[in-house]
Amino acid sequence: MNLTSLNDVLADQVGDLQSAEAQLIEALPKMASAASTPELQQAFTDHLEETRGHARRLAEVARLIDLPIPVETCQAMEGLIREGSEIVQADGDPLAKDAALIAAAQRVEHYEIAAYGTARQLAGDCGYDAIKDLMDKTLEEESAADKTLTKIATGGMFRAGVNQHAMT
Repeated sequence: MNLTSLNDVLADQVGDLQSAEAQLIEALPKMASAASTPELQQAFTDHLEETRGHARRLAEVARLIDLPIPVETCQAMEGLIREGSEIVQADGDPLAKDAALIAAAQRVEHYEIAAYGTARQLAGDCGYDAIKDLMDKTLEEESAADKTLTKIATGGMFRAGVNQHAMT
């Protein structure tokens, strides 16, 4: 890796995000299958479709940068998915497992929010307004996914969520 400018850093971040999204596209169906509540299954399925859109956006970003994008493995996502896989394979109470799946998924969302936020800032600093706009859209979707997971875990305003049910 040769980082001589912010453009190089941006290209490196885009390569990392491409790997992260590709790994997540493989992991989300397994998480959806492991979830016991229909609401959590649907959240994972919905986010899978969004994640495919994120991958398409990143391909567009790569075209707009017009720099070589490194092909790499996002080791952070690899570790987060490995932790999620342990939960998928775990035995136990289905609602406790759902709570653990939510926790693992939120760690993924927080990682993505940080990574896209960095890439968005770099795009702006490098004068790529179109890329910044694409990153903003993805950031909004990642934040919404995180909020959805929180709502499922806590139940929102009028009912108990997965976490409360798992305690009983």
